[in-house]
Amino acid sequence: MKFLILALCVYAANAATGRYQPWQPKPVVQAVAEASVAAQPVVQTVVQPVPVAVKSVVEVGKDAEAIVLRSDSEVNPDGFNYVYETGNGITGQSSGVLKQVGDAQVLAVQGSYQYKSPEGIPVQFSYVADENGYQPQSDLLPVGPPMPEAIRRAVEYVLTHAPKESVN
Repeated sequence: MKFLILALCVYAANAATGRYQPWQPKPVVQAVAEASVAAQPVVQTVVQPVPVAVKSVVEVGKDAEAIVLRSDSEVNPDGFNYVYETGNGITGQSSGVLKQVGDAQVLAVQGSYQYKSPEGIPVQFSYVADENGYQPQSDLLPVGPPMPEAIRRAVEYVLTHAPKESVN
């Protein structure tokens, strides 16, 4: 509100002097004529590229050139199966079936895949994906700390002393 009052006062003061003219941009010719700048010498900097040796963490060529040794798949209206194996030791398999859960049909999938890490360690994952979500299993997955004893007892107490539901 104060800004509006101030703007009205400035407008009224300019109108009272009779000199108010709305802002208009200067023509380009006039702006160029008014701007006189002394010529400055042009300094040109040339940047030379410096070769840098970079070692790739992932050996793309080896995996990109791997041949497919086996690839079998079967797709049906009520599910699927597939198996694959590559020349660089990657294998995997998965199968899924439609499952009735309540009023909806869900796709229940289970499968696994294996490969060797860049360090040469065998990596193996198995998984289930169904109405309970994606559930991977592997020795390489992090495991949380055990539940503190006091929390375990509290949860056990709540579960055993749950209020009974009343029928209305």
